[in-house]
Amino acid sequence: MATLRSYIFIDQLQPRTMSYLSYIVRGFLPRSEMSAVIIEVAPGLAVEGLLDIALKKVDVRPGILVVERQFGYLELHSRSTASVKAAASEILAEMGAEESDAMPPEITETAIISRVDPYHSFMINRNRSGYLCLPGETVFVLECAPAAYAFLAANEAEKAADVKIIECRMMGAAGRLYLSGTDSDIRMAADAAEGVLRRLGK
Repeated sequence: MATLRSYIFIDQLQPRTMSYLSYIVRGFLPRSEMSAVIIEVAPGLAVEGLLDIALKKVDVRPGILVVERQFGYLELHSRSTASVKAAASEILAEMGAEESDAMPPEITETAIISRVDPYHSFMINRNRSGYLCLPGETVFVLECAPAAYAFLAANEAEKAADVKIIECRMMGAAGRLYLSGTDSDIRMAADAAEGVLRRLGK
């Protein structure tokens, strides 16, 4: 029987978060303001059967289907919030699980780096998948587990402030989020990102 590690419902994908997701997905591309759900399970291969159940019963589109070394990830999206929730319900029912069975997120590290050095921004950009981090910007980094919650943190951060998503690693043993922007925007975004994970972690 598969174990539910992460259950993340996104009511409205923010534009930059959606753009980042569109870059990394290999399935159907999402659009801004769509609803989405991300589900992480163990063992990884269980996502194949779970995706099959959802797609045959509900009209949603899959963006991510990844079987990693230990865990499996799937992402579904639609303009219909009801459809996304219905697809997620079908998956949970197949697992015999509820949303509350998902592991609570844990923040393992955060940092705010003001006026990032040009050489530092260069090194950050060498490993990025999203926007460029510019010298002199303020950078926020967050590490959490399970990994998928990094994506929720990114979406909530963008709701709160005008920030750029430099990197959002949402698969593996730990999730990592890199944001950049002005000092005031980054501090508002950091509060939002950490706040949503702490509320779920209680």
